[in-house]
Amino acid sequence: MEQALHYLNVGAAMFLLIGMALLLGRLLSGPTLYDRILAVNSFGTKTVLFLCVFSLIIGRQDGIDIAILYALMNFIATIAVLKFFRYSALDVSMNYSSRGDLSKTVVGKAEMSGEDT
Repeated sequence: MEQALHYLNVGAAMFLLIGMALLLGRLLSGPTLYDRILAVNSFGTKTVLFLCVFSLIIGRQDGIDIAILYALMNFIATIAVLKFFRYSALDVSMNYSSRGDLSKTVVGKAEMSGEDT
């Protein structure tokens, strides 16, 4: 039974690696920026799954802690990149985006004053 579980884990790891390779192809050929960001985020999620399966294969539970940390970093990085491409700055408060008030953002100041950037 233990041998069958080992083969199942190795098979799952192989399928995850194939999925990661397909996501790299999507990253390189994505027509828009958001397709590429989605591919990077999905690649990070598959990396977390691969780390968990790999830690089961080698029999060490330390990999699960590393996978959780990597998942947190992947989430924060995705939010930061999306916010940067939305506002062209990382110091914009998220409250302005919900109210639609862009007068206090970097982009909003330039547009309201009539300056060309």
